Amino acid sequence: MSYDPWSAEFVADPYPVFERLRAERPVFFDEATGQWVVSRYADVDALLRDRRLGRSYLHTGTHEEFGQQAESDFLKPFWDLVRAGMLDVEPPTHTRLRRLVSKAFTARMVEGLRPTIRGLAEGLAADLVARGGGDLLADLAEPLPVTVIAEMLGVPAEDRGLLRPWSADICGMYELNPPDEVQRKAVRAANEFSDYLRGLARARAAEPRDDLISALARVADEGDRLTEDELIGTCVLLLNAGHEATVNATGNGWWALFRNPGELERLHADHGLVPTAVEELMRYDGPAPMFERWVLEDVEVGGVTIPRGQEVALQFASANRDPEVFADPDTLDLGRDPNPHISFGLGIHFCLGAPLARIEMAESLGAILRAAPALKLIEEPRWKPGYILRGLESLKVEL
Repeated sequence: MSYDPWSAEFVADPYPVFERLRAERPVFFDEATGQWVVSRYADVDALLRDRRLGRSYLHTGTHEEFGQQAESDFLKPFWDLVRAGMLDVEPPTHTRLRRLVSKAFTARMVEGLRPTIRGLAEGLAADLVARGGGDLLADLAEPLPVTVIAEMLGVPAEDRGLLRPWSADICGMYELNPPDEVQRKAVRAANEFSDYLRGLARARAAEPRDDLISALARVADEGDRLTEDELIGTCVLLLNAGHEATVNATGNGWWALFRNPGELERLHADHGLVPTAVEELMRYDGPAPMFERWVLEDVEVGGVTIPRGQEVALQFASANRDPEVFADPDTLDLGRDPNPHISFGLGIHFCLGAPLARIEMAESLGAILRAAPALKLIEEPRWKPGYILRGLESLKVEL
């Protein structure tokens, strides 16, 4: 098997391929994807911090100057929404947006959500137990983060069923070369989600409440404020990044535990391991195995010069299994310490929602351990076809 992010076999278990790449071809150009694939921890770590690379190149040149086709007109609503948030922009725009959003999305506010998250997780786990089992993804992993984000933003309960489909359709655009149907679904979702949030933002501006949308509307720094478009783009980013990745992280994590019964038993015996278990599960089989960057200036990586205008595929999944950094990297060790995994990124684009994701993972894991100590898998799960957002279709369990 070779590097092939469209292959079901590769998506299911890319780690043997990465082991060979780190040893033999740590930096190479992949013709199929048109990207430079980087697989060693040291190189991925360095490039994430290197300002000669960026999530976007549009602050330095046009699509044509970077050898790319101009975006189709029908995609404009999607890109307008995405680029109004901070994920796909670079300084100084990124610096300004992150500074403003961080004033509302504070560590204190996130930690204050822990009791709510714990109560939600315990309720979902109790429902799973009452039914004698079910789908750990659909019954717990999916509803928990979307409910938390909805509560945080102030989305009314009757509208929360809209969020998950919108998020899934928008995130489809982040896969490699998404087909036309996926692109059009993403545009439709971007339009619908934008219209919904615009109405909600204006309602909160007229009548503020104790929610994040109201806080984002109020936040200011020396007179600078988020525009309405930036507020909406930020809310969409919080949902997409804080929901899709957390769902997949929970599913991937439990699948890893079921495949490593000794470690699962260790966790049952000592719930105090939950914090380090969360970090190890994120390292061992994380939900975002690859992030892309554009080369803004020529850069040398592992003795190879990658010229300006090229796209780099930074393999987080490979870096997190690099034996130069992690002892016995293919072994799941829930007490691993230190554990410098890079699943939340590094540098200026380090995940703003990492503290929230850690709380959600820890509270959902703890709730299931307490409520269902005899939980067992009843069928081997299948992986969804996407690689950029890598997760399972379902995870069927019983007591």
